[in-house]
Amino acid sequence: MLVEQQPAFVLHTRPYRETSLLLECLTRDHGRLGVVARGVRSQRGRLQRSQLEPFQALAMDLQMRGELATLRSAEPMQAPLRLPGDAGVAGLYINELVVRLTERQDPHPMLYAAYAQALDRLAAGQSLGWQLRRFERDLLGALGYALQLLDDADSGEPLQADMLYVYRPEHGPSRCGTNETHAVRGSDLLSLQRDCMPDAQGLHALRGMMRALIRFHLGGVELRAWRVLRGALARR
Repeated sequence: MLVEQQPAFVLHTRPYRETSLLLECLTRDHGRLGVVARGVRSQRGRLQRSQLEPFQALAMDLQMRGELATLRSAEPMQAPLRLPGDAGVAGLYINELVVRLTERQDPHPMLYAAYAQALDRLAAGQSLGWQLRRFERDLLGALGYALQLLDDADSGEPLQADMLYVYRPEHGPSRCGTNETHAVRGSDLLSLQRDCMPDAQGLHALRGMMRALIRFHLGGVELRAWRVLRGALARR
């Protein structure tokens, strides 16, 4: 099956055979795809490797056959985004998140839109930590793991802004004490629900909470990008 002009982003590349690349791409209509770009590592390649760098919005023509698609052409849909410094590290983190948490050929149009929006926000220089929390929230929601950020999972009562909660995977937020690992204020959970950036304390608490949830959905596995992000944040 030939798919023409499919909006896509390259998430990751690695060498494939002698002259080709194997791409992991996030497409609008077909989800994450493994795509073979033949000949791009040769001097006579029809496509240049630079055309297939991460963070570029591309329109791809793809020959769909089996588990891997074959790239026939790729054209930029807009000027390449520039993600310098820490923003580039954050971009690589969200790429790794998508690769690790999604299955190939499982369409997620809402995830594609959230991903494109996250890149735009990172390129605009908006708060790094907040943009990552927003994307993590939207990614889990698109995959069917939407966070419950309005009510106490135990009592069913609305969250109280001045109380502490711990967010338990597959259960939701429960009241807790100050000594609970990854405790977060009710006001910060409500801020994440309302898409309003909390203060520095809240961002730090949400970071720990989201990392624990993502680790749960990865079966306890660590992400390589977490180590890189720790180093980047330590230098800030």
